[in-house]
Amino acid sequence: MAADPRTTVVVLTHNRAAELLHTLWRLTQLPEQPPVVVVDNGSTDGTAERVREAYAKAWLVRSERNLGAAGRNLGVDQVHTPYVAFCDDDTWWAPGALRRAADVLDAHPTVGALAARVLVGPQQREDPTCSAMVHSPLDATGLPGPGLIGFMAGAVVMRTQAYRAVGGYEPRLFIGGEERLFGLDLAARGWRMCYVPEVVTHHHPSQQRDAGGRRVLVARNELWIAWMRLPWRAAWQHTRQVVKQAAAQGLAVEVLLAALPGLPWALGHRRVVPPAVERMRQQVLGQPAQSRSEPRTAEA
Repeated sequence: MAADPRTTVVVLTHNRAAELLHTLWRLTQLPEQPPVVVVDNGSTDGTAERVREAYAKAWLVRSERNLGAAGRNLGVDQVHTPYVAFCDDDTWWAPGALRRAADVLDAHPTVGALAARVLVGPQQREDPTCSAMVHSPLDATGLPGPGLIGFMAGAVVMRTQAYRAVGGYEPRLFIGGEERLFGLDLAARGWRMCYVPEVVTHHHPSQQRDAGGRRVLVARNELWIAWMRLPWRAAWQHTRQVVKQAAAQGLAVEVLLAALPGLPWALGHRRVVPPAVERMRQQVLGQPAQSRSEPRTAEA
């Protein structure tokens, strides 16, 4: 099968050199032979040196500090193809997935982001988020799959133009639910999102995680995003819900201490989504919790 020049892969990594090298090996085996940009997000474990030694063809971008999800912005700065596929150092695209994604985006110019089917671990179990996306209540007229208002950051193929129109990921969110703001802003600009299960990515979750810290960041970011983008009534309702959930986990104080200092910044960046986008969000919230089509945050 001939190489496909339409899509660049941007890989985000931080201090997981061994896992990154495995992912890069997988990417080099793809029949599409995509250009690969590696963003070394402030690693201190020799990641950059090992990439240069083992995968000299990969374009390496180094950040002196860990920028979180916004490190992807540095990668997209190097992209010259119409489409960009994202993965983390513990995820990789299946053979043929990028060609299929590019074909779909070629055929549907209003689609800005295409969410992939995620298979987890050696057992290749389908991520529960995929079921949520399949059962999306959103309008799919003219789309190649169920309509969405969000995606998982490490399992999405985007139109490079759409990514740049949004401005990339917000640096202050760092990591944890950052896709929610991106999805709202993408929809606010008229781009559509959908789930295409024929586009497959593999996720072998890293064991290097800080689950407690991540929960606080996700809740903090949920509050900031609500204050920045939702109508006042919806923002207040969402604030109460997030704080209630944090309290149930014994994290209410930590979440409020993390979120409240950012309130002036969030209000200074307030840009309420159009009514049509808020209706989409409410449609998703109206689903049963186990089948909502606003994907949960992927564990990076």
